[in-house]
Amino acid sequence: MKRIFLFLLTNLAVMLVLGVVLSIIMSALGLSHRSLGGILLIASVFGFGGSFISLFMSKWIAKKSTGAQVITQPRNETEHWLVQTVLAQAQKAGINMPEVAIYDSPEMNAFATGPSKNNSLVAVSTGLLHNMNQDQAEAVLAHEVSHVANGDMVTLTLIQGVVNTFVIFAAKVLAGIVDNFLNGDEEEGGSSWSYFLFDMLFQVVFGVLASIVVASYSRKREFAADSGAAKLVGADKMRSALERLKQNHPSQLQGSMMAFGIASGKGMAELFSSHPPLDARIDALRK
Repeated sequence: MKRIFLFLLTNLAVMLVLGVVLSIIMSALGLSHRSLGGILLIASVFGFGGSFISLFMSKWIAKKSTGAQVITQPRNETEHWLVQTVLAQAQKAGINMPEVAIYDSPEMNAFATGPSKNNSLVAVSTGLLHNMNQDQAEAVLAHEVSHVANGDMVTLTLIQGVVNTFVIFAAKVLAGIVDNFLNGDEEEGGSSWSYFLFDMLFQVVFGVLASIVVASYSRKREFAADSGAAKLVGADKMRSALERLKQNHPSQLQGSMMAFGIASGKGMAELFSSHPPLDARIDALRK
């Protein structure tokens, strides 16, 4: 319930902020919300605005939704090892030291998030610390550091912004065409029930297609992060970690945190999955 409430509250705040910004810009430019220019502006503000606000809030959202505790002063040998390992890997990868955190979950998982390469968070689950040996855990950390070093958070945000803009723009244009065909000039301003109905319908359809594009990119950068981890700690350690993940609990991470986690949920259609199959990742490392 906490995650759901936080998700709804965050999205409501984002929508309110973007709505106010959009009203000001459209008034200043004198654009109609049914003109192509107005529709493109609406699509761009909500498409890119929502993605970038989520990116800038990503560390805060991740900490609140998972209960991750940032290690400021290591309290035991495990925490000391985590901080020192991430520090060494970050230096080798050429990025600033990420914040390091631990969150309570039975699954073996970790994720990276943050608005930039030099302002990031790497978090690991208690399940990973309890169920992986040190070499495997080191490889998982290297995988997450590679995500940060590759700039995957920003790149995925840009891709998400582009596809969101396309989805909103295309849906509203087609809804307007259908609305004009059904109602002619009887109702103005896009306030008819048919406009709203088809706008929502087209957004759902295009949104599903767009998610396939985003998932395809996400799978490619998983291979890249595995390769980056292999360069940081060795391919054998990374393969061993992936083999261990075959005995994992289903992932409890959501949204962008799942996309940047070492493991994804099970039973998802591969076309919509953010992660390639583990066997495919292991084979890629062997090659």
